[in-house]
Amino acid sequence: MGKILLENMEFFAYHGCFREEQLIGNRFLVSLELETDTGRAELSDHLTDTVNYQAVYKVVQAQMTQNSHLLEHLGRRILDAVGAAFPKITAMRLKLSKMNPPMGGRMEAVSLELTRP
Repeated sequence: MGKILLENMEFFAYHGCFREEQLIGNRFLVSLELETDTGRAELSDHLTDTVNYQAVYKVVQAQMTQNSHLLEHLGRRILDAVGAAFPKITAMRLKLSKMNPPMGGRMEAVSLELTRP
């Protein structure tokens, strides 16, 4: 088994409960940890024997363009879409961060972590 990590993919998107967030948008960071059997790829050096992380990025990117009110909903959609597209993945961990959230004070980010066995 091995892990493929896509770390801090950055997107500008329109997720949030407040109307302003849906209009103005915000910066989001998405990190994914994907567990999969990397044994064949380690020996073959062929992309078809592993999870193509460029294709994973495209799936995440597509989900980020569909607005959600809650990070929990967006995170669930990302995990569902990645899992459906890449059945070789045996477990996933997602970290989704909204940068500079509108909290009434200075804050770097608010984040959600979800795991999927």
